Amino acid sequence: MKSPVYSTIAEVAASIRSGAISPVELVEAMLGRIAECEPKLRSFAHLDRDGARERARSAEAAMLRGGKIGPLHGVPITIKSCIDVAGWPCPAGSLLRKDYVPKHDAPLVARLRAAGAIILGNTNTPEFLMAYESNNLLTGKTSNPWDLSRTAGGSSGGEAAAIASGCSFGGVGSDGGGSIRVPAHFSGICGLKPTPGRVPSTGHFPPGAGALAWLGVVGPMARTIADVRALFEVMAGPDPGDALSAPVPTGGIESDARLKGLRVGLLESDALGKASPETQSAVQGAAKYLAGSGFSVEPIRLTGLDRAIALWWFFFGPMVAHLYGPVVAGREKDISPMLREYLSFAVPEKPLSMDGLLAACADRDQVRAEILEQMCDVPILISAVSSGPAFRHGEGTWRPGAEQCYRDTMRWSLWLNLAGFPGASVPVGFSPEGLPIGVQVIGRPYGEELVLEVAERIEQGCGLRRNPKIQAEL
Repeated sequence: MKSPVYSTIAEVAASIRSGAISPVELVEAMLGRIAECEPKLRSFAHLDRDGARERARSAEAAMLRGGKIGPLHGVPITIKSCIDVAGWPCPAGSLLRKDYVPKHDAPLVARLRAAGAIILGNTNTPEFLMAYESNNLLTGKTSNPWDLSRTAGGSSGGEAAAIASGCSFGGVGSDGGGSIRVPAHFSGICGLKPTPGRVPSTGHFPPGAGALAWLGVVGPMARTIADVRALFEVMAGPDPGDALSAPVPTGGIESDARLKGLRVGLLESDALGKASPETQSAVQGAAKYLAGSGFSVEPIRLTGLDRAIALWWFFFGPMVAHLYGPVVAGREKDISPMLREYLSFAVPEKPLSMDGLLAACADRDQVRAEILEQMCDVPILISAVSSGPAFRHGEGTWRPGAEQCYRDTMRWSLWLNLAGFPGASVPVGFSPEGLPIGVQVIGRPYGEELVLEVAERIEQGCGLRRNPKIQAEL
């Protein structure tokens, strides 16, 4: 029998229902794939082999009893290790949290379980999620399945590597500045950053609350947009633990007739810098395909993105560093070089003031309103995800002026977090080195369904058609 590990969620769910494969057989196939890949990739922080087998047997027994089964029944998935899964260590890449074992599942985890998903384990991150490369003192570095000398991204890099390599059919990442979309782009998979509140972030570390509530979200990652949609529809919905929770129902798929003539903006802004030639080519190719498919595609130049990017850094840099200060105080020897570097650039020279915080919150709302007004007649934008494909291990940095300085290379993604807009990454091409390149589809708040619909059209027309061949271990 052909290995099922690169099947889609829809395919394996249908195969389970028809009896073509059992949940037990499927879990064993996935565990075998993990055993093959994990020494090379290090995508997992925790792998629950015995628990996965037990849950697979229970899923099989439920089918034999003829009981009602959910849309993800028997489908193996993974969860980023900063999201609570009851009984598992959820360290968020830090020695300081290595003994943290939650007693309860995060709501999104409970929803995935209720839909029948079998959670295999949780995946690697940079320490406290504060880098675009997943490397820490607890688990080590996660490598890119397309090229082991390069990163799978961060902070959801372990999740991206596990999915891209066929070790998981999909899962959950989180995104405070591109941390779902960038690893998806680097690893040749799809990912959705939702509007804050569409998927509850309850049970995520660090918590998204107060002045930081707009910044970070949780969302689905998978190899196809259809699989991302399937996970999103299970996870979405209000939760009292998330202050931004919104009772917005998930919508259906738009017809071709309703999409015909939809205005799509090809994003332009001097604030974003210049993407690599192959990245620009990928975005132009996606725009050309949409135009040929009946969409009305035109350049749109947004103003205010420079202010959005500067404000993003105020919250993600000095504000977050201020909050982490008491956590790491006295334990500096236990934190990773990546976190140490972040703190060295993010800790403000002068103490934060209440006036400064209030002004930043007001400016954020004003910038967000200005961008929304410019998009009132253009519901979708497309752009690069970052300035280029996956960089080599250790090249990414917070150091200003460096070639791979995150605040320069990730500008395409991070402004969405300041504005609270949804965005999806869909792979469409390759660099000359054979590295995946994704295109970002951006929507207005609560427009996830339309974002996914346009992303799926791009995927159908110019998406990737092959999977990585993992090298021998370096």
